[in-house]
Amino acid sequence: MAARLSSLIEPEPVPPKRGFRRAVTWTVWSVLLLALALNLLGGPGRPSADSSTPGTAAAHRQSAMGSSGRHLPRSTPTRLLIPKISVDAPFTTLSVDSAGKLDPPPADDTNLVGWYADGASPGEAGTAIIAGHVDTATSAAVFAGLSELEKGDKFKVKRADGRTASFVVDSAETFEKDDFPDKLVYADTPDAEVRLITCAGDYDHTTKDYTENLVVFAHLM
Repeated sequence: MAARLSSLIEPEPVPPKRGFRRAVTWTVWSVLLLALALNLLGGPGRPSADSSTPGTAAAHRQSAMGSSGRHLPRSTPTRLLIPKISVDAPFTTLSVDSAGKLDPPPADDTNLVGWYADGASPGEAGTAIIAGHVDTATSAAVFAGLSELEKGDKFKVKRADGRTASFVVDSAETFEKDDFPDKLVYADTPDAEVRLITCAGDYDHTTKDYTENLVVFAHLM
C-alpha cells in the first residue's frame, strides 16, 4: 500500500493550551516517491529508525509486529475506547487545508478524536492516524492521559461496519517537534497499525505551541 503521508512535518502555532499539533504537511509527489522507493528496494514498507529515533523502541515494535498481514476491510471508525485512561470518544474526520496542513479536531469539544480520513482506517492494512487534544484553553481534553499508556495496554476502535478492531500498544514515545521522525510515524505498513498522537512537553508561549509530540504505536490484535 502506498504511503499516504509524507516525511515532512512543520510546527504551526495554535491558540494557548490547545494540545494538538496542527503541523502535518504533505505533498503528492513526495508520497509517490516514497512509495516508489519502498517498492524498488523490495522492503516490507516499514521505515527503519533514523538517527533521531530510539533504535531499541523501533526494534521492539518490529519484533512485536512481525509481518502477519492481518487486517480488516476499510471502514469508518465511530468510537475510540481506551479503558485504562477512561477514553470513550466519538470520531470526527480530519483533512488537510489549502496550505497542506492537517486540521485538528474542534477545540470546543474536549471528548472528541480525529481520524485522518485520506489515510488507512483503523484495522485496515496501513498506518491509521488518530489525533486528539491533550487540553484546551479551558480544560483537560480527551488525550490528557495518553502518556499513561504502556507496552501491552489494549484499546478498541468501533467501526461503521459493526466490527470492533482491537489494538495492543507496542510503545509510547515522545519526540521533539523540531526533530520529529516523520517516516517512522507516518509511513505506511503492510500490517494494520495505529498512531495515537497528541501534544506533550512544555507549552511555549512564544510560538504558542507545545514543544513535543507524544506518539503511541499500536498494532491490530
